[in-house]
Amino acid sequence: MVSEETKAFVRSKQYLLYLIFFMGMVAVMDQYISTIKTTAIPLIVTEFGITEAEFSWWEAVYLAPTFLIFALNGLNDFIGRKWSILILMLLMGIPSLAIVYFTPSFHLFMVFYGMAMFATVSNMWTIPVSEEAPAEKRAKYVSIAYILGLIPLQAILPPVIIDVLGLHWKWMYGVMFIFMIPVFFLWLFMKETKRYDVIKQERQEGKRKKHFYGLGVINKADVKYITFSAAIWICWLVNSFLFFWAGHYFQVLNDYTLTQWSMVLLVTLIAAMIGGIISGKVMDKIGRTTALIIGALGLALSLSVWGFIPRILLPVIAPISGFFISFSYTWIVVYVPEVFPTERRGSCMGWTTTVARISYVIGPMFAAVMLTISPTMELFWVAAGAVMLIPVALLLLFQPYETKVQELEVIERQRE
Repeated sequence: MVSEETKAFVRSKQYLLYLIFFMGMVAVMDQYISTIKTTAIPLIVTEFGITEAEFSWWEAVYLAPTFLIFALNGLNDFIGRKWSILILMLLMGIPSLAIVYFTPSFHLFMVFYGMAMFATVSNMWTIPVSEEAPAEKRAKYVSIAYILGLIPLQAILPPVIIDVLGLHWKWMYGVMFIFMIPVFFLWLFMKETKRYDVIKQERQEGKRKKHFYGLGVINKADVKYITFSAAIWICWLVNSFLFFWAGHYFQVLNDYTLTQWSMVLLVTLIAAMIGGIISGKVMDKIGRTTALIIGALGLALSLSVWGFIPRILLPVIAPISGFFISFSYTWIVVYVPEVFPTERRGSCMGWTTTVARISYVIGPMFAAVMLTISPTMELFWVAAGAVMLIPVALLLLFQPYETKVQELEVIERQRE
């Protein structure tokens, strides 16, 4: 039963289905651009005549501007969720096309690569679904949008683009501009979230204080959860930067062809979709904290054995790791937006993502160091698994507020 307090925020089932699908398509762009380098790295280093470690060091440099992501996320509180989503789409789509036509050198490639990656770190596509979903199904609905984002285009498109169509590998990025066009038409039907409209009206009436990126209204509890959420996110992102070298591990060190690796990646992404579905249900049934502990431990254990198992078992262990990568990440896409108050949700998420972006420097640097220490990658994968033990320790020490099936307004009042 919907409480009186939240009846004003209820949307029709049809609109919620549309919104989940639309945000899922935005998430497809996000996830694809973030992860296609798993397949592209061997092609990038060959094209530009650099080593794997050099690519990773330069990646740390070109992703440093992601510390400014608060400026993008904060737009949600200035111009609303709808217009912010449009800007997000353009920031992902236009640089993707530019990679095809304006990158004759490695550093020009990295400029546009960095621009596209900048947009993917915001996760702002979680905000509309989180604000419009009923409390008892919030984790489920947000996780569905995330799961849609895992549609395995990263595995399906590269062989088609290169082997079937004979296009240059850079079109593995450029295809996201083409994908953006129908997503733009979906955007035309998006409505501003009702919760944002209420906040906007209250600001106009003087009932709520206007703010600049949360400054002056962010309180101690916000700072606490920004720090905690960012710490968890940093660990997951550092782990993911290491996981993105799976394509190199399979194709270069274990002699998989592009098609063979793409099949492994396809199964891994399908497993990740299943992990996201199950994680959303677990969070709504037994809580956010329990779900993250399960996901983090499963990911730590499954990744750490990659370098020591027989080659024949690699296509088996990779999907298991993919399952737990998604299982653990679903906590981030669900918990982070819901734990902050509506009036400053975009700004608080912006500061959370900004702090977490230290991983965009640490991750590539750590990968470069581990590739140097362990070129055959046995210790590389042990380190990747060990990183995910840190979130478990943080959860046990911090004991965050449990938001399971609670309305956003209740979370805002009771969270400390």
